Amino acid sequence: MQLIRFISDRVAISQKSIENTVSLLTEDCTIPFIARYRKERTGNLDEVAIGQIVQLKEQFDTLEKRKLTILKTIEEQGSLTNDLASKIESIADLTTLEDLYLPFKKKRKTKAETARNNGLEPLAKIIMSQRNDDVSFAATKYLTKTVDTADKALEGARHIIAEWINERTDIRNMVRRELERYATINTKVVKTKKDEEEAQKFKDYFDWSESLKRIPSHRMLAILRAEKEGIIRVKIEIDDDTLLQKIDRKIIKGNNESGAEVQLAIDDAYKRLLFPSLTTEAINIAKEKADEAAITVFAKNLQQLLLGAPLGEKRILAIDPGFRTGCKVVCLNEQGDIIHNETIFPHAPQNKSREASYSIEFLVKKYKIQAIAIGNGTASRETEQFIKNSSFKAPVEIFVVNEAGASIYSASKIARDEFPDYDATVRGAISIGRRLADPLAELVKIDPKSIGVGQYQHDVNQTSLKKSLDTVVEHCVNKVGVNVNTASASLLSYVSGIGPKLAENIVAYRNENGPFANRTAIKKVPRLGGKAFEQSAGFLRIKNGSNALDNSAVHPESYSLVKKMAQDVKVKVDDLIGNTAVLKQIKLQQYVTETSGLPTLKDIIKELEKPGLDPRSKAKAFQFDEHIKTISDLKTGMILPGIVNNITNFGCFVNIGIKESGLVHVSNLSNSFVKDINEHVHLQQQVQVKVLEVDIARKRVQLSMNF
Repeated sequence: MQLIRFISDRVAISQKSIENTVSLLTEDCTIPFIARYRKERTGNLDEVAIGQIVQLKEQFDTLEKRKLTILKTIEEQGSLTNDLASKIESIADLTTLEDLYLPFKKKRKTKAETARNNGLEPLAKIIMSQRNDDVSFAATKYLTKTVDTADKALEGARHIIAEWINERTDIRNMVRRELERYATINTKVVKTKKDEEEAQKFKDYFDWSESLKRIPSHRMLAILRAEKEGIIRVKIEIDDDTLLQKIDRKIIKGNNESGAEVQLAIDDAYKRLLFPSLTTEAINIAKEKADEAAITVFAKNLQQLLLGAPLGEKRILAIDPGFRTGCKVVCLNEQGDIIHNETIFPHAPQNKSREASYSIEFLVKKYKIQAIAIGNGTASRETEQFIKNSSFKAPVEIFVVNEAGASIYSASKIARDEFPDYDATVRGAISIGRRLADPLAELVKIDPKSIGVGQYQHDVNQTSLKKSLDTVVEHCVNKVGVNVNTASASLLSYVSGIGPKLAENIVAYRNENGPFANRTAIKKVPRLGGKAFEQSAGFLRIKNGSNALDNSAVHPESYSLVKKMAQDVKVKVDDLIGNTAVLKQIKLQQYVTETSGLPTLKDIIKELEKPGLDPRSKAKAFQFDEHIKTISDLKTGMILPGIVNNITNFGCFVNIGIKESGLVHVSNLSNSFVKDINEHVHLQQQVQVKVLEVDIARKRVQLSMNF
C-alpha cells in the first residue's frame, strides 16, 4: 500500500505498526485512546509516534489530491502520456511534483508566450541545439510585422530558451542546493523609519547579514516581522558568478554564436526567473522551519503550563489587584464555586488599608479560607505585602498566580455563560482563584495564544499553530483525566471522543439529572453513542461512584478482566485497589489475550496500585525579594529568587517580582552545552538568578543561572 510505504520511508516504525495505526485512525479513534488502550495493535507506540503517522498521512493525502488535480489538468490540455502519468504517480514530494508540472502550468502572459505566438519557437530550438554559427541570418527567416528585425527575433527566442531553462528540474534542484548551502539573508533599515520609536526594537537588524541555513527561528521571525512593518528591507544573496558557471556547464555545448545566445538566455533565466522564484521558495522554507521551531517551543511551554502544579480542592480567596479601581476579592469553595465577592481599596489613592485588612481577615475566618491567590498584574507586589501584613487565626498559604489571559477569559462568551450574574472584573478574580486550584481546568477556557508563553506566535502559520496547540491541550487533559461530574464544557470538549457539542450535552444532562453514578450512566447523554463512549470512558473519572474502577484509568472494556483477577486472588475488586501486596501476586502472563497483552495488563496493575493518581506535582508557595519592586531597584551582582515564566529557543524569561521579566540567555543557563532548554528549566520553576546587566532605558534585564 502506497500510504504505508510513504510513512515507513520517513519514520523508524515497523510497517505492521503503521498499518494498524492507520486502520485505527480510519475507525475514528483518537491519538490519546490509541496510545493508551490499543498498545497491542500499534506495537506500544506513544502519542508522539502516532502523531507523526497522523501528520505523514495528511501529507500523503495532500500529495495524492494534488496529483489528481495535475493529471486532470494535463489531460484536459491533451498533453498527458502514459510515461508522464507514471512519472507523476511515482513522485513522493510536492516540490518535485510542482517542478514536473511547471511546463504545463497555466501562466499569465509571459515574454516566452508572446515569442511563441510570434512563431519564434523553431528559432529557439535551432539556437538551443548550438550547432548553427550564424543565428543572426537564421533569425531573418522568422521576421514578421511585429518582429521586424533579427535582434527582436533573437531576443524572443532567448525568452523561450530562458523559460525552458527555468523549467528544467535538474537546474532548479541545483540552484536550490546552492541556496540551501551558501545563501545569506541580508537586511538594511529603511532610512525614513530609522529614528522611529517603533523601529528601535528591531535595531539589531538595521544592518544584518547571516547564513540563511543557520539563522535561528526567533531571528528569522523577527526579521520577517520587521520587513512586514516596513522597517527593514530583506535580500537573499549568493555568489551569482559561481552559480551561473555551474548552470553554464550543464547547458553550453560550444563556443559559437548559438552558444553566445544561449549564454545570454541563461543570464536572463537566472536573474528574471530562477533566482527570484527560488529565493522566494528558500525564504518560505526558512519561514516554515522557523514556524515549526517556534510552534514546538510554544507547544512545550503550553504543556508545562497546563500540567502546572494544582493546589487541589481547597477553599480559596482570590484577589485581582488594582490601585484606582481597587482589588476585586472573591471567595471560592472546594469545587471552585463563588460564595462571596467584594472590592477593597488598600492602596492609593483611597488608602483604606485598615478597612481592607479587616475585610480580608473576616472573610478568611468566615469561609475557612485555606489559601489566598493574588494575580501578578498591576499592584500585585503591593497587594501581596498588604496580605502578608494581615493577621489570620489559622495558617493560610499565599500564592502569586500568573494572570496572563484572565482578562480575555473574563470578557469571553464562556465566562459570561458560566457567570451571567457577575461583571468581567469579578469573573477575572474567579479565574485567578481557579487557576491556583487547577491550572489545566481553567486555562483550557482561554485561547493558548493569549497565555503569553510563546515566541512570535502571531507571526507563525496560524493553522499549524492551532493544530499543534489543540493536540497539546488534548494530550494534557487526557493524561490527567477529567471528573465528569464537575468539569466545565470547555474541559470536557478536549476529552478523547467528546468534542464541543457532546461536552455541552454532558453538562446539560448533568444539570438536569444530577451527577453520574457510574460510567455506564454516561451513555444516557443524548447523541453520545458507542464510539464516543469507547473513546472517552477511560479518561472520564467518577469519584465516590458505584464502581471503584470508575475513578481510574482502567477502561470499562477491561472491567471483566480485573474482576477475574480479583476472583483468582480471592478478594473483591474494591479490596484489590491500592492493595500492592495482593497485586504483586497476580501473574500477568495467564491473562494475556490477543487484545490484552502485557503492555495493557501492566497499565492496569499500575493504575490499580494508585487509581486516579494526578500526574502533576502539588503547588508550592513562593516569595519574591521584598526589597525589589521596580527595575530601578536592581543592581548588578544581586542574587534573587524568581519564577520561570517563558521559554524560548534563545533562553528563558524569569519573573523576579517586577514588571519586566529578565532574560537568562542560553549561554548563561548552564556551565555545560545546552542542547534543549527544556531539559534545564521548566515553566513555573522556582529558581535563583544573578543580575548581570540592567538597561533601564530599554527596560531590559540580563540574568544568569550559571553562578
